Amino acid sequence: MASYNQTATNISEFIVNGFSGLQDDQSQLILFVFFITIYIITLFGNFSILILIALDEALHTPMYLLISVLAFLDVCIPSVTVPKMLTNFIFNSKSIVFGACFTQTFFYLGIGSTESFILMVMAYDRYVAICNPLHYSTIMTNKHVIKLCIFCWIGGMMAPVVPLYAALRLPFCGPNVVLHCFCDYSAVVKLACADVTLNAVVSLTIAMSVLLIPLAFIVFSYIKIISSVLKVASTEGRKKAFSTCASHLFVIVIFYVVAVLVFISYRITGFSSDVRIMAAVLQNVLPPMVNPIIYCLKTKDIRKSFSKFLQRRKVAGHGLLN
Repeated sequence: MASYNQTATNISEFIVNGFSGLQDDQSQLILFVFFITIYIITLFGNFSILILIALDEALHTPMYLLISVLAFLDVCIPSVTVPKMLTNFIFNSKSIVFGACFTQTFFYLGIGSTESFILMVMAYDRYVAICNPLHYSTIMTNKHVIKLCIFCWIGGMMAPVVPLYAALRLPFCGPNVVLHCFCDYSAVVKLACADVTLNAVVSLTIAMSVLLIPLAFIVFSYIKIISSVLKVASTEGRKKAFSTCASHLFVIVIFYVVAVLVFISYRITGFSSDVRIMAAVLQNVLPPMVNPIIYCLKTKDIRKSFSKFLQRRKVAGHGLLN
């Protein structure tokens, strides 16, 4: 991502301004404590999910393989932006070199797009499990899920290539202050010394495709799931079927509701720039923090695996003491 058009670019670095109204030392310290707390909780929660699934062979199934991929993505997404944000807050180190800024943008958009596709595959997994249960074990094998995940990664990481290539062709001759907490695509492109209308249209089209196509597939899958579940005669059968989808539905709602709120905040006048930036940053850090909590609370097998893990640690601890 560092192979940009140097002949049309006079600046070598950007200044990531952060929150314009919160530049005093006390506010910066509060922001640092707030975001590092969220980041630590996010890392702890998602690594716990990854470790539990890796250690418990009973969880080596397609559904939990997808959950582990989601947990890994939820580690990656904030890790692209939050560490640099934290250094900005605590050390007032706001500069970022030109190539590194676009590299951060690439991974932020690419990993976010990959997560959107993974959520779509998870909906497909639940659709097959409930609407075609007799063939689930032959359709959704671990090998097949790994292939689907690879396609999601390829598609997700390809999504920002065209917008970023177009952005790297723009001349950047100053100013170089990014009005955001990280190298957000729109905030960076606005600094170009050229008309960026085409860039805005291309990036919006791809962003909407990455969000809305998976969402349409998810909605279709759950319409079929609900239709199938309502045909189940027993209340217990319906309850069991819906419980297998509950955690995924919560994750989807949080992912898309936060994304929609950010989209709305940028298009309604009256919001301050700091409110818009905070909404965008929370979109980056909130779902990854909440997802492992949802899976621990709503997924019986993960709770059971966690209990077994604690019991083994307790027994091992007693053994050492004796």
